[in-house]
Amino acid sequence: MYPSITKNKKNTNKNQKHGFTLLMAMIISSLLLSIGISIYSITLKELILSSHGRNSQFAFYAADTGLECALYWDIKKNAFSTTTPSTIECDGKTIENVGGEPISTFNIDFSPEPFCATVTVNKSDTKTIIESRGYNTCDLANARRVERGMRITY
Repeated sequence: MYPSITKNKKNTNKNQKHGFTLLMAMIISSLLLSIGISIYSITLKELILSSHGRNSQFAFYAADTGLECALYWDIKKNAFSTTTPSTIECDGKTIENVGGEPISTFNIDFSPEPFCATVTVNKSDTKTIIESRGYNTCDLANARRVERGMRITY
């Protein structure tokens, strides 16, 4: 009788070791899956961040272009006089009826690119203030629209 009891104990130990291997395989695969999901999440966040930086740069460049155009036409051609309206040209596009009042506002569309800028020239008393707001897209409904502004006073 004793030998048969010993034989059953050996079989029971062997079966328990097989279950342990399955448990280890599950733990290791779960760990690798968690690491993979974490790396994917970090990569996705980095892509979104770099996309926002790129859009911000486009908006800044649009604002800078609008500011430079208004500054050129004000200093060199006196296009924003408060007495008579005039026509200016920015980025190869003609903009009519600027000036003639103390505050002039005009828009520049940088087609075929989606960028645009809104420029305001304020000629009050003794100083001139030019504000330019650039956008990475002219679509007002776009959730990823970025605005950057610049101001110069002289």
